[in-house]
Amino acid sequence: MNIVLTAKNVTLNEHLRQYATKKIERLARFFDHVQEAKVVLRTSRDRNQGRESLVEVTVYGDGFVLRGEEAAPDFFAAVDLVSEKLERQIQKVRDRWIHKRRLDEARRRRQEEVEAEEARRAEEFPEPLPQIVRRKQLTTKPMTEEEATVQMELLGHSFFVYRDADTGHVRVLYRRRDGQLGLLEVE
Repeated sequence: MNIVLTAKNVTLNEHLRQYATKKIERLARFFDHVQEAKVVLRTSRDRNQGRESLVEVTVYGDGFVLRGEEAAPDFFAAVDLVSEKLERQIQKVRDRWIHKRRLDEARRRRQEEVEAEEARRAEEFPEPLPQIVRRKQLTTKPMTEEEATVQMELLGHSFFVYRDADTGHVRVLYRRRDGQLGLLEVE
């Protein structure tokens, strides 16, 4: 993790630099995804208490940015407070990710179980064949192909059954998908 320390209105001694770096590096133990942390140390004047030490930390990771700011009488205490605050925030983000991953995994497993159950049912109970719901009896009278074509068009059907006038055989005239007509000759 890259840590960038900046001091404003403060002289940053080596002991404070090492302390802040050590505390902020501890944040990386929660995530491998923490890439950079920017730490700003500055002082401000509090009306009631005089000077106050402020520490601002911004943590950049893969898909998240966390920020914490704490004030205390000295920088060491402020660094402790802000590092604890960020640890809680990182723990929250981590817990959300873990919870989301578990939910996604559970949803995926449920979906696989549903699909397996549907496949098992399809094997056990194949789709039933369509049932005959209506029967008609018809008498066929002898006619030519042209008369059968005219009769089929008048009825508005997609097929017509007739007896051929020349041969006496039963024939089926039907409309093809391309819009033309087809003829089945039954012997």
